[in-house]
Amino acid sequence: MAKKTWKKSATWMAAAAVVTGIVAGCGTSSTNSQGSTSTGAASAVNAHPSVKIAFLMPETNTSPRWEYDDRPDFIAAMKKLDPNAQVIYANAQGSEATQLQQVESAITEGAKLLVVAPVNGFAATTIVTEAAKAHVPVISYDRLIQNAKVDYYVSFNNVEVGKLQGEYIAQHTKKGGTVVMLDGAETDPNAKQFAQGAHEVLDPLFKSGKLKLGYEQYTPNWDSQQALTEMQQALTRLHNHVNAVLAANDNLAGAAIQALEQQHIKGIPVTGQDATDAGLHRIYYDGTQSMTVYKPIYEEADAAAQLAYDVITGKKPPASLVNGTVNNGATNVPSVLLQPIVVTKSNIASTVIKDGFTTWARIKNPAEQQ
Repeated sequence: MAKKTWKKSATWMAAAAVVTGIVAGCGTSSTNSQGSTSTGAASAVNAHPSVKIAFLMPETNTSPRWEYDDRPDFIAAMKKLDPNAQVIYANAQGSEATQLQQVESAITEGAKLLVVAPVNGFAATTIVTEAAKAHVPVISYDRLIQNAKVDYYVSFNNVEVGKLQGEYIAQHTKKGGTVVMLDGAETDPNAKQFAQGAHEVLDPLFKSGKLKLGYEQYTPNWDSQQALTEMQQALTRLHNHVNAVLAANDNLAGAAIQALEQQHIKGIPVTGQDATDAGLHRIYYDGTQSMTVYKPIYEEADAAAQLAYDVITGKKPPASLVNGTVNNGATNVPSVLLQPIVVTKSNIASTVIKDGFTTWARIKNPAEQQ
């Protein structure tokens, strides 16, 4: 397995300064030292004439991964597949309107393919409509665009993410315990899939009375302040009788833990996702968060680059890459579904550290890395 090493400050910016052949849209594109992976995106190939591909991400406020992981990883993988490729990068900063404008701009600039992580998967049908007018294929990245004829979808198995979280809660919550669920943004199709997977595990336990669902709420825009309010409301409604929190990601987990600490509640299982430095710090050093779900982002970016290259060059992606389909309300979208990994205190070294996803220094002092 290839390893990825990067820093969020001076080193990353220095790397960005030396990249050539990249076209930036509403942001500066960059690369990193990502090596080969099982998708084959690191293999040297004979480049065809220069082609433009747009890589359009949703925001940075709640998930820094889009800027510091996905962007450099995709660009690096794309350039290894095709040294002449030009990547148009833009980040919508949470605005659906801005993302649509960025799509239109990329098409005007000559993009022949769009790789899009939508701000709102349910409103992003307009993106596919605009692309179709220009005969530009669309790869839905990480978040599935709903109710539209998307060409491909690349993500982790999001239902499995929720199952892993649900299984952890099921295994570590006392019998008869009350569970709070913070499900993430309702406009994000991934959040629906996370919740689906969690409920597949937990609903039989709720039905039998082995566990109780005390409170469940979607959190608009994955906003931590809103999640804090939701958790405070849950504690008030349940008179502080909470025995576990299934938080859909580390950002929500941090908010839930803040609310629990305000009421001096400790030692209950709290889930997370994304293996952020802050989340890993809470797991390893504080003991306030129990687990997170790690998604090796370079694998996702690598797979998207391989798909993009195959589509642009008229090749059929191999069955070893496209390993499933996901229905988005309009069609069964051919999909690359990668496997998430549970991370607890016991396996941080053998997962996120071994992969070069982060470092012990960053986990120890996450605030210094922002």
